[in-house]
Amino acid sequence: MLERLFRLREHGTTPRAELRGGIVTFLAMAYVIFVQPGLLSSAGMDFGAVMVATCVSAEAATVLMGLLANYPIALASGMGENFFFLAVASGR
Repeated sequence: MLERLFRLREHGTTPRAELRGGIVTFLAMAYVIFVQPGLLSSAGMDFGAVMVATCVSAEAATVLMGLLANYPIALASGMGENFFFLAVASGR
């Protein structure tokens, strides 16, 4: 099923290599799960709600990118926009 859906042989990869790549990508991006809610909670947003929204939006975007575009790119919220909210909340 994976071969048919993602054409792994055609791309020169295996399910094991893709799983390993997914784990490494998750570990490299996992900081956003805690940093984003930490930053935005100092602007007055609920830490738990921001954490859930961050995880759900990253999961949905990544799954859509993989299934619809067949492109192995993980997506998550941009951290730059957080500083805009912090500046607005602090009155700067």
